[in-house]
Amino acid sequence: MPDELDAETGRSGGEREPGRPGGGPYEWLQRGLALLADGEAAAAATLLARAHAQEPTSTGILEALARAQYDAGDVTAAAESFRHLAQARPADDYAHFGLGLSLSRLGRFGLAAEHLAMAHAMRPDRPEYADRLRQVRATLAARQSPGSP
Repeated sequence: MPDELDAETGRSGGEREPGRPGGGPYEWLQRGLALLADGEAAAAATLLARAHAQEPTSTGILEALARAQYDAGDVTAAAESFRHLAQARPADDYAHFGLGLSLSRLGRFGLAAEHLAMAHAMRPDRPEYADRLRQVRATLAARQSPGSP
């Protein structure tokens, strides 16, 4: 008996689209997190982007994607992903921290300070939040002082 065709792809059950990883979004998330832990941020970002495209409402996948993008050096994409995450989960300190970090790397220090301050207010016990906020505020102050470029 021949394999039944998948209504969505038109392929038989055993076939998969060329270039498409096996499994589904949950498996892609797990593999992406493993790649990220192994220092393979760019590969993780590629896999997690596919998972996010399949599950655009999953904030867990979006957070992992934003982390992978940041670690891979795609700070513009990371800022956008962290922005979406902060909009979806406004009380999430890590979303605001990641957005603040990304914005500071992009030279948008004023907006970075706002998000870092939110993260710090939510979790004053996290020393990295306070440290990064101090650094960004110091940069802002230095840029506002006379004789600065």
